[in-house]
Parts: sequence; C-alpha cells; structure tokens
Amino acid sequence: MKLGFLLGYSGKQIHIPMDLITQAESMGYDSVWTAEAYGNDSITAASWILAQTSKIKVGTAIMQMPARTPAMAAMTAMSLDQLSGGRFIMGLGASGPQVVEGWHGVPYGKPVTRTKEYIQIVRKIFERDGPVEFDGKMYQMPNKSEGTTGLGKPLKSILEGNPDIPIYTASITPAGLRCAGEVADGVFPVWMDPTNYDVLGEHIGTGLEKSGRTLKDFDIAPFVSVAMNDDLDAAFDSLRPWLALYIGGMGARNKNFYNDYATRMGYGDAAKKIQDLYLDGKPAEAAAEVPNELLDEVSLVGSKDRIRDRLQAWKEAGERGEVGTMLLGVHDPEVLELFAQEML
Repeated sequence: MKLGFLLGYSGKQIHIPMDLITQAESMGYDSVWTAEAYGNDSITAASWILAQTSKIKVGTAIMQMPARTPAMAAMTAMSLDQLSGGRFIMGLGASGPQVVEGWHGVPYGKPVTRTKEYIQIVRKIFERDGPVEFDGKMYQMPNKSEGTTGLGKPLKSILEGNPDIPIYTASITPAGLRCAGEVADGVFPVWMDPTNYDVLGEHIGTGLEKSGRTLKDFDIAPFVSVAMNDDLDAAFDSLRPWLALYIGGMGARNKNFYNDYATRMGYGDAAKKIQDLYLDGKPAEAAAEVPNELLDEVSLVGSKDRIRDRLQAWKEAGERGEVGTMLLGVHDPEVLELFAQEML
C-alpha cells in the first residue's frame, strides 16, 4: 500500500508547507494532493510543489471539471507531466451544483455523463493519434452549436502527450463509482470503512468488469483523517466538525451526496439529524450528533498505540487490494513519521 497526504484548501492566504512536503518525500511518501473549491486553485499549488521536489508525485484532489474544458485540462496535465518528469496525477471531480452554478456560472448537468466524456476527450488528446473529434451529449469538438462561427476544425496537440498519465475521479455515488471503475485509473472516496468494502466495491466492481479490468488495475485512494491525541474524547471531538460539514452542510437538503453515502454506510438516522441541525444554522449541535462509531470506522483516532492497533484493518484491506493508497488528512510531522514507520 502507498501513502500520500492531503493539503486541503487554503484560507484567505495561500500556505504550502514545503518543509512538511520535503520531509514526507524523504520518508518515502508516494504523493501529495492539492485541492480547490472557490478560492485557491489546485494547479498553481501543484506546480509550485513539483518545481521544488524531485521524487514525490503531486496530484489534484480535485480539478473541477466544469471549471475547465477537457482540452485545457489535458494541456495542463501534459505540461506538468513533462516538466516534472512524469510525477503529475490528474484527479478530477464534478464538484457540486452550488459551486458549479453559483461560482463558475455554468450548468451542473449530468456529472457521470460529464466525467465519461471528459476522460474520453482527455485520453484522446494524450494519445495524439490524430486530430480530436468528439460528439457527445455535453462536449462537442469541434463545437458547432448556436453562436459558433462554423470555422472550428479538429486539432491535434502540438505537445507530445503521455497516455500513461493517471486519471482519478472523486466519486461516492453508486453511478459515480461505476463510472470510475469503467473509465478511470483510481478513485477518491471521501472516506471509507476498510472493513466494509462492499459499500463501494459492488459498484466499482461493476465498472471494472465493464472495462475488462480487475482491482489489480485500479487504485482506491480514500481520504483518511487522523487525530492523534492521548485524550480519546478530545481526538473524536476534533474531527466532528469535518464530518458534520460534509454530511450536513455540503449541498441542499434534498441533494447531498455525502449524506446519502453516510446513509448507505448504516448511519441514516444520524445523517438526517446532522443535516437538519446544520441547515437550521446549528453547526455545533450538528457536530455533536456525529457518532463516535462512524468517526472510528473512517478515521484513525486516539493515542499512538491505538492508531497502530487500528491500522491493522487498513493493512488487511490493502492486502485484499481494496485500498491501494491511504491519503492522510494530517499536517503533523510526528503523525507522518508514525505512518511511514508502520506502512513503508
């Protein structure tokens, strides 16, 4: 199993912890991942890191597909792949309706259709077999829709492409997981229980079967939050706002993918209560309703010895091929060192 860690979004000021990144690189971490929402973008940060490292891979978790045309995304990936000596990983996601329509000002559309078409186009550009033509439901190349001049023509990338640039998708819905298994090289479930793979695996397996592949050809890379603290209650409490935000506040009452995911994991009653409180403007009360059991299933919480003990389930999932990369949500050098000692 490989290890990576997540940088997350920046606040008002961009901060990239290069000392921590170079330390992780020296310890043997495989990757570090940048993010974007509606502030900093993921590509600028990825470029900054790639320019100051030599071995560690840098991925985007995620590049928002509605924010870029497939061609622009492919151009970016090919450029970073060449400049970094093949260390860029393309992580894509559909984002959500609130950001896509509210910030980027474009229709959210059908995220699974978008993902399939986007990756098909990107791979065509990477392969450089000829000028790219595509006639999909969401993307057309050349575009001949209303308002165009009719002068567009199929083009082939000037820059040499690399068909082996890995493409991951951020997916937790059944349809999204099937799509990832069908067209991507890996998937980010925002969190997962390593002892309950079937919640994800049933759908990933369907997609892999359609593409003629198996888990050996695919990387499942969940985000794993870590709270190392000898005070177990304090460790749990430090993570509650994170899950409450996703389960309760990410999306509308009738359209929240994370809430649906928590329900599929067996926490439907808690998920409804968390969402009701969060959307009623009571985030602290919502956080208090996040069950310790859920946090313990998807995170690593407690003392160093307790984390070592609970890591066993993740190691076993790795041996089964059900987790290929653990992407740690932590910026503590001591924690990164602990995981390097235990896993690498």
